[in-house]
Parts: sequence; structure tokens; C-alpha cells
Amino acid sequence: MGADRVDVNTIFEGYGASGPAYDEMFDGDQLRSPYLRLRDFLETMTAPELVSRVESLQASYLNQGVTFDIGGEERAMPLDILPRVIEMDTWSVIERGVQQRVRALEAFLADVYDAGRVFDDGVVQRRVITTSSHYHRAAAGVRPPNGVRVHVSGIDLIRDNNGEFRVLEDNVRVPSGVSYVMTNRRAIAAALPETTAQHRIRPVGGYPQRLLTALRAAAPAGVTDPTVVVLTPGVYNGAYFEHALLARTMGVELVEGRDLVCRRGEVMMRTTRGLAPVHVIYRRIDDDFLDPVHFRADSMLGCPGMIDAARAGNVTLANAVGNGVADDKLVYTYLPDIIRYYLAEEPVIRNVDTWRVGDREAREEVLDRLDELVLKPVDGSGGKGIVIGPHASAAELDELRTKVLEDPRSWIAQPVVQLSTVPTFVDGELGPRHVDLRPFAVNDGERVWVLPGGLTRVALGKGELIVNSSRGGGTKDTWVLAGPVGQLDGARRSQRQDGAQ
Repeated sequence: MGADRVDVNTIFEGYGASGPAYDEMFDGDQLRSPYLRLRDFLETMTAPELVSRVESLQASYLNQGVTFDIGGEERAMPLDILPRVIEMDTWSVIERGVQQRVRALEAFLADVYDAGRVFDDGVVQRRVITTSSHYHRAAAGVRPPNGVRVHVSGIDLIRDNNGEFRVLEDNVRVPSGVSYVMTNRRAIAAALPETTAQHRIRPVGGYPQRLLTALRAAAPAGVTDPTVVVLTPGVYNGAYFEHALLARTMGVELVEGRDLVCRRGEVMMRTTRGLAPVHVIYRRIDDDFLDPVHFRADSMLGCPGMIDAARAGNVTLANAVGNGVADDKLVYTYLPDIIRYYLAEEPVIRNVDTWRVGDREAREEVLDRLDELVLKPVDGSGGKGIVIGPHASAAELDELRTKVLEDPRSWIAQPVVQLSTVPTFVDGELGPRHVDLRPFAVNDGERVWVLPGGLTRVALGKGELIVNSSRGGGTKDTWVLAGPVGQLDGARRSQRQDGAQ
């Protein structure tokens, strides 16, 4: 190997997994099979070439406006140049687990806002739901036209110390991040065309059409050619890039609340030719801001009368209002029982072990072990409010103890799970960084389809466990292999046919 070539052994010298974490590329000193070709590819590159490609990748994201909001500042989403690779058999388990989870959540939400059998049969206590900040009585009795409430979901997974995937949390309100899955694939295909061509990678480019099909299937009864729109809070929202991308790739209108008006129980859209009916709204606005008649009276983001139109069956809101009770992390602790209750199945993917701090016995144990556990607010998102006991100061733990005692229902506790690591190129060096995975699922009422790969979020700080972009995290392209490791044939042709890139 020439002196100007990357010596892979040098690149990974001192790499080492972070503590007990499961490393997805290395098993000790042995390379795991999904990464064989990726490592071979690194041997063909010069060090300056690799750095040049990294810089080009970062510049392209900034120029394209692939950004996120952090502290009120728009920044380019960090994308690591090395993909995460998941083999076919592993993905098949993830796919089945996510599908099962969505089917159970659909049944649960339908029951919670209607008959309430799950309460009567003692599976979940009614107060668990009624005390949730995301429970909305306005959603009671509203039955979606095709029975779907969770049109889009993002189920967050982590891989524990033994390499087993676990569900970390459910996102069935307004899950975001799928735009990064699609843009990451295009960017990495351009940055690493040689190794991309050597792998059979399942495509992600078909997502917008899958989503549009599901939204059209959710149209009110009797509407054969529905008008679908994407409702955004506007250009100053941190996820506006995603809203615009999805509207453009689905070929539908991107609207704001001021573009809509409710007349005689129907939602209409202002156009240059006057008012036009809207049948399905893929809303990217939280429940509280959707309709000032039923929720926040000061909201200017939604449209007055929207909830009444949905109740009358004249418009479908995707996702449905009130889904947030399923995102509540206290409800998360009941999901294994909910799966057994509605589906008569054992969970395909297990939860992370969790204590319900509202339960007296659990609370006593948690308070004795605050410095060992992770405490999470049940209605938190984006990593906000999480306290990692081993990393917290004595003052932070004292403050946490006070908060827990004041409102124990608002907290859950979990052991510190290291999260698996994947090689990541940071500051000119390759090192292990912790990752999670958010597979996206689309439910059209007939089938739950899971996007192959989903969003891998990576904590860029060494040893950091919180992967959220709001806390400085980045992303990786996630490659799901379409066949056994080592199998090559006309994969690129099939990907082009499916619109992979």
C-alpha cells in the first residue's frame, strides 16, 4: 500500500468501543460482516481525498438548506460520511416489530377515545390517560374514515449492550426527520459512489408516494379524488425544510393556517380562483395550535373550525388529534401489555426496562438510585429535561429529587443503556459514537409499510448519549442490505427503478 493511501489499520488504531457498548462494526478485533466492503473501500482512498469528500458533503448540505433549529439559529444538519449498515435478517425483525407496535397503538387509540375496554379490563388505569397532558376530550368519538389515526409514526429504537434492539419511545403525534433519510441517501450516494454501487441497498426514494397513497386512502367517505395538503407553521419553523420537501415530492400544496378557512363544516383553501375544498390535511402542527376554538385561543397557526369539520367527517387530520397519549412515556411502560391485550402476541421488540416513578415502591427504589439511573419527563421530547444520573452533579440530583417528589407521575426512570456505537468521522478522526434509529412507518389502512432504514441519529460528542439534533447530534445514512452479505447482482438497476436516488 502506497504511503499516500489510507492505512485502515492506522485509521482504526485505538478505536475501541466505548465502555460496554455494542459496536456495530467491530466484535472485538473482528470486523462484522455487514461492514466488510465498506472497510475494503476505505483502503482505496487517500487521506486528503477522504477529508475532501467530508468537506464537500458538509458544504452541500449548507447550500441546499438542509438545516435544523438549535437555540433559534438555523444550522446545517451534520451528516457523517460513513453509513450505518444493517443486514437483511436484522432488519426483518425491526420491520416486524415496528409493524406490530403500530397496529397495537392504532387499536389502543381507537379504544381510548371510544369504548375504553382497556380501562374496564384493567390493562391500563383510566387516570393514566386522563392525567396525560396530551389527552384531548375534543378527540373523543371522532372516528377516522378508514380507521387510521397513526398515518405516520417514528418508533425510536436503540441497541443495547448485547446487541438487541429495544424500543426507546414512540412518536405518533407529528414525527419528523424523514426528509433527512431521503436527502442523506442522495448525499452519500454522491459522496461515496464507488462503495454505494458495491452494496445492495434497499431504496428510500419511494417514501413520498407511499405517504400520498396513505393520505388519499384516508379521505372522507364518498370523496374519490381527494385534495391533500401539507399544513406547516411557516418558514420560521425548524422543520420547514421537511414540510416543503414532502409537499413538493408528493405534488401537493404546502399551506399555512392563514391559507385555510372553515365554511359550513368544511375546510376550504384559498386559491387564485377562489375557495377550493380540502379533504386531507397532513398537519405538521401540534394539537394545541391546530384550532383556536378547541385549543389555544391565541394560536394563529391553525384554522378555527378544523376540529368540528373533522368530527363531521368532512376532513381527515393526519395524524389524528389526541395521538399524543400514546407518546406519553408513562403509557410507553404499558405497551408490552397493550400488545398482548389487542393482538394476543408477545412483543417482537422489547421495551427498555423502565420504572413508573408514580408507583410508590418504584419511586422509593428510584430515589435511592438517582445517581445510577436516567430520569425522563413523560411528556418531554428532543432530549429536553432528561437527567443522566451518573453525569449529574449533586446539586442537579437534589433538584431532580424535589421535582420527582412534587409530581412523580411526570417521570419515568430507566437504567443507563450505553446505546450501540458506529464509526464516525469527527474532527478529522474516526471514533466510536453512540447512535439510535428511528424507522418510519406509513399506515394506509390495509398495511403498515416500514421505510427501509429510517433515520440514524448520532451523538457527535465523545461518550455523549443524547443523540438529538437540538443537543448537537448529527445523522448517518442507514443502509439496509437487500440480500445476504456478499451477494451482488443488478441491485443498482432495481434501485433506479424504485427511485432510490
